[in-house]
Amino acid sequence: MNTWIKEQLLQNREPDYQKFISIQLPGVENILGIRLPILRKIAKQLATENWQEYLKTASEDSYEELMLQGLVLGYAKGDLSEKEPFLRSYLPKIDNWSVCDSTCSTLKLAKKQPEEFWDFLQQYLHSPREYEVRFVLVQMLDYYVTAEYLPKVLQAVDSVDLKTYYTQMAQAWAISICYREFPEKTLPYLKENHLDLFTHNKALQKITESLKVPAEDKAYIKTLKRNT
Repeated sequence: MNTWIKEQLLQNREPDYQKFISIQLPGVENILGIRLPILRKIAKQLATENWQEYLKTASEDSYEELMLQGLVLGYAKGDLSEKEPFLRSYLPKIDNWSVCDSTCSTLKLAKKQPEEFWDFLQQYLHSPREYEVRFVLVQMLDYYVTAEYLPKVLQAVDSVDLKTYYTQMAQAWAISICYREFPEKTLPYLKENHLDLFTHNKALQKITESLKVPAEDKAYIKTLKRNT
């Protein structure tokens, strides 16, 4: 199976795209340069076969092969109990925002088992690993910004204590989505929270950049910027 995967990847690599994506992912090595739609197509095929056996033996020689594991986890049929051991094994391997966010957009356990998956996510919210925490935050902003979960999401975002760039950016992103969907309920949080200066101001920036936020709201949001 791994031989077939490597053949597919080598056939679809693009040197120019490899250069482009390498700029987007500083520090990530062994990027072949395969576009995400092609990776998704390969992952969908793997997911219809013996996906458990694939994940047990999957190669991680390249950025794309690591991405495939996350996509297969998302596309494969199965509930949390079936996917949990593979997910626990996979999360520590994530080493960049692209793999993290693409896995989150594909893995939809939160839609099928919101309560159970929420409890699962809480176990990683205070992980010392940057991309485990980002995984939790992106799952929240993708699937849990609802009337029911909004207070829990804001509380969770506020409680993150890992001060690394990609976790802080995910916090800011999550808050901006909360405001976009529930402005009146999120505004009190913007006025009083425990975020550091960078994350707080970045959240405001993302809100003002949203095309779905009215201009008059943006003007007020800018007044909440902190200087200290």
